[in-house]
Amino acid sequence: MSLEQLIAERLASLEPESLMLDDESSQHAGHAGNSGGGHYHLTLVSAAFTGLNAVARHRLVYGRLSDLIPHRIHALSIKAYAPDEL
Repeated sequence: MSLEQLIAERLASLEPESLMLDDESSQHAGHAGNSGGGHYHLTLVSAAFTGLNAVARHRLVYGRLSDLIPHRIHALSIKAYAPDEL
């Protein structure tokens, strides 16, 4: 299973209306401190984020992906939206 598929599977419990994952690893080749994991940008739209601030939204995402960090994911940029925010 690819990392992208694994991330989507892990985040399925948030019932996303939209999930976009961009692999930006090539832009960070040779980055100091990188233990081999990739750099990703995640945009996620889910009703689960309704009423939550940005920190709480990020905690929901990181809670499902934490075991992938730092070996498979070195850096993860997250944009998390409730459906009515778009």
